[in-house]
Amino acid sequence: QVQLVESGGGSVQPGGSLRLSCTASGVIFSLSGMGWYRQAAGKVRELVAAINSGGSTNYAGSVKGRFTISRDNAKKTVYLQMNSLKPEDTAVYYCNVGFKDPLYSWGQGTQVTVSS
Repeated sequence: QVQLVESGGGSVQPGGSLRLSCTASGVIFSLSGMGWYRQAAGKVRELVAAINSGGSTNYAGSVKGRFTISRDNAKKTVYLQMNSLKPEDTAVYYCNVGFKDPLYSWGQGTQVTVSS
């Protein structure tokens, strides 16, 4: 059974930074692509960033240059460093297994609120 546990969300002012973490269990993490998604109120969930098993990354245009995805295979954890946050980054952030498409059920997510 795959479990995904996200953490690190919070409330920040525009221009601030947050680092999200996602720990995965029930998968061979080192061989798995991982993605961060977000869902703003009233909007469809979207892929924000992804990293494959080799470390190659992919970003949505709206976050490129501001967000960085990384992974620690020993800790079975994927991170999302978010800098220069904007109000439009406000959303619930989720992680999932897979480089292009989510493969498993969603975890509880972590709320990110960017507001002055």
